Amino acid sequence: MISINEVIETNAMISRMNLDVRTITMGISLLDCVGGTLKETCDNIYNKITMKAKDLVYTGEEISKKYGIPIVNKRISVTPIALVGGSVCKTSDDFVEIAKTLDRAADKVGVNFIGGYSALVSKSMTKADELLIRSIPKALAVTGKVCSSVNTGSTKTGINMDAVKLIGEIVLETAELTKDQDSIGCAKFVVFCNAPDDNPFMAGAFHGVTEADCIINVGVSGPGVVKAALEAVRGENFEVLCETIKKTAFKITRVGQLVAKEASARLGVPFGIIDLSLAPTPAVGDSVGEILEEIGLEFSGAPGTTAALAMLNDQVKKGGVMASSYVGGLSGAFIPVSEDQRMIDAVEAGALTIEKLEAMTCVCSVGLDMLAIPGDTKATTISGIIADEMALGMVNQKTTAVRIIPVIGKTVGDKAEFGGLLGYAPIMPVNQYSCDAFINRGGRIPAPIHSFKN
Repeated sequence: MISINEVIETNAMISRMNLDVRTITMGISLLDCVGGTLKETCDNIYNKITMKAKDLVYTGEEISKKYGIPIVNKRISVTPIALVGGSVCKTSDDFVEIAKTLDRAADKVGVNFIGGYSALVSKSMTKADELLIRSIPKALAVTGKVCSSVNTGSTKTGINMDAVKLIGEIVLETAELTKDQDSIGCAKFVVFCNAPDDNPFMAGAFHGVTEADCIINVGVSGPGVVKAALEAVRGENFEVLCETIKKTAFKITRVGQLVAKEASARLGVPFGIIDLSLAPTPAVGDSVGEILEEIGLEFSGAPGTTAALAMLNDQVKKGGVMASSYVGGLSGAFIPVSEDQRMIDAVEAGALTIEKLEAMTCVCSVGLDMLAIPGDTKATTISGIIADEMALGMVNQKTTAVRIIPVIGKTVGDKAEFGGLLGYAPIMPVNQYSCDAFINRGGRIPAPIHSFKN
């Protein structure tokens, strides 16, 4: 039973501390949509998505009204499109037609984003994989709600450096095609190592082939709640600090569990997982950077930042797993630059660099996220940054990712404006030394020795 004190406490979290359910994401398998022609496949995709998700937005709004819990986004993830379109797409433009179909379906049901314009190439690429990857710039330029991802590495297979090299070029091309909007197309594209099959967060969500035909995954978020809880124990030792984070994460996850179960029952779709990530927004008081400062840092990036983030991430997970039997996705602390005002402030103050962010990604969820860099950065340099982050995921047996935005026409000292939840980002300096010879070698970096477990 939920006590009256829990109700009062939850109301305070929502009204004063920016607690929300960041997303209800419906995962839909499109494996049964493959037809004999491209048109038949597109028609099948459109019909299945609009049938399965027709009540998703309405259901989210009704649950929000019933419990008074803000549900910010309603989203869809689908089977990686490289698998779905492999037999009917003979050119990159054929894949773009599927992207347009996904966008139309997303518009029809009213969701914010649809993810799964994806390829899984951690070991090598099929012809379909390569065609989809080469289609990404155009697909993201001509659609509004489609999000894309490519998994280029894993602990079991190593890193596909051919794909990493190609993606550096694709990121630049995507930036160029959306340069009139500060290269925002790149904000809808993520490169992964060890990508999870059940991530509800964009831009990296896709519906894994091991999943059911249709599921509901929920992502909760509460940086402001954790910050407020830590203010109450300011100056206490690490034991008190950890217990406070753990208890707060438990409460946040319980809210997500409630919403997930209700959505599952109303939609008649199985409940998948709760992703208990701390996902910030540009709003004041909704920042992971503020949590790190409350722990005792002048700015994110100061000495001790990696240790503080490691502790925060671990305690969030410990608290969350006690609140739900099915925790999955990414689950931890996100550190996107543009979406977190105090991270932006740290960059502008010179406290936070790409190299320090890379160190922080060793101990938190995801990786280098929403970094804006000069638009004249070389493709091989972008590939080198991606390769470094993939290596961290591969060796440490964790999910890592890169969402990097070379803003065409802008350089260090400028700002890129993305709007909404994406906020704005200062252009960060990039190491100018060349990695061309390394990236151009081609082939695959082998999996680490500890991957050999049978």
